Amino acid sequence: MSGQTLRTVSSRLLVGLTVWATTLSACVEDGGDKPDDPNLIDLAVPVDGKSDEDGGAVADLSATFPDLAGGPKTIRFVAMGDTGKGNTGQQQVADAIAKKCASSGCDFIQLLGDNIYESGVTSVTDPQWQTKFEMPYASIKQPFYVVLGNHDYGGNGSGNEFGKAQWEILYTASSMKWKMPANHYRRTVENVDFFGLDTNLMMFGREVDKQRDSMNTWLASSTATWKIALGHHPYLSNGPHGNAGSYDGLPGVPIVNGKGVKDFFDANVCGKVDLYLSGHDHSRQWLVDTCKGTELAVSGAGSSGTELKGKNPSRWQSIGIGFLYVTITDRKLVAEFIDTTGKVEFTRTLTK
Repeated sequence: MSGQTLRTVSSRLLVGLTVWATTLSACVEDGGDKPDDPNLIDLAVPVDGKSDEDGGAVADLSATFPDLAGGPKTIRFVAMGDTGKGNTGQQQVADAIAKKCASSGCDFIQLLGDNIYESGVTSVTDPQWQTKFEMPYASIKQPFYVVLGNHDYGGNGSGNEFGKAQWEILYTASSMKWKMPANHYRRTVENVDFFGLDTNLMMFGREVDKQRDSMNTWLASSTATWKIALGHHPYLSNGPHGNAGSYDGLPGVPIVNGKGVKDFFDANVCGKVDLYLSGHDHSRQWLVDTCKGTELAVSGAGSSGTELKGKNPSRWQSIGIGFLYVTITDRKLVAEFIDTTGKVEFTRTLTK
């Protein structure tokens, strides 16, 4: 390379890095959010009419200098549900996550519903936000992306106070970490599409058409290597709530057996995504059976454990509290169930 060519390349690189640094500085000054990218997320009920996604400076830098762009970077995240009790168990799991993220790295935490027990919140200033989310997770600096569970919809778990969900969506604007752009949403991170679903509304036959249309649109436009669906209610589970279509019912409500969840998944999710992560039952399970090839994992032991009495074949299961830690590198996905001591109790590897 000639001296003149080298000086030209260096000059262009310096200009590009200056633009990147200016963009990043602006993001920090306005509260830390990165620039919105409406191409990376579809919102059913946006908080402020804008998308809310991790993108921006680094992606722009790679686009400006193609020679610096490699393959998708490794993604690392935690997934767990049934967290918001403000109890000792929640704090123990939170402490274990903080240590894991510090030692191995985390891009975000994914909550799988039942975020605030027993009946959700009544406003964005409800004191439960502090005792059941902000304080337990104070040592975790990564963002928390969230889907809704039946307890978030009130009724002491009946899930029939439908207006309550709005407060968890609106809290996105009040918290530095809480991210719920809508009751169902799509989020793209590197080579992974995440589809957050509202299974509680499916239970009651509400907004089914809207979620179906969203999933069909998202799947049709997806070019991601990996597709992961996120929801609260499991498709299969050995916990006391059981399998979709034969759930144990909910207190104060006529028998709700989850047929709406099963029907929706059979038609719109099963066989169309690689993995479905759920909670609801307070245990950790990786099922042997799939739904038309979609792998099924339950990670609902974010604060407490309950019995495992079902008969579905499982690769591994436990009532011990803990979380799921997922690493995705290009065409390899490694999922680890980890307990509160940091011990890896089970590992499942998927390749494409």
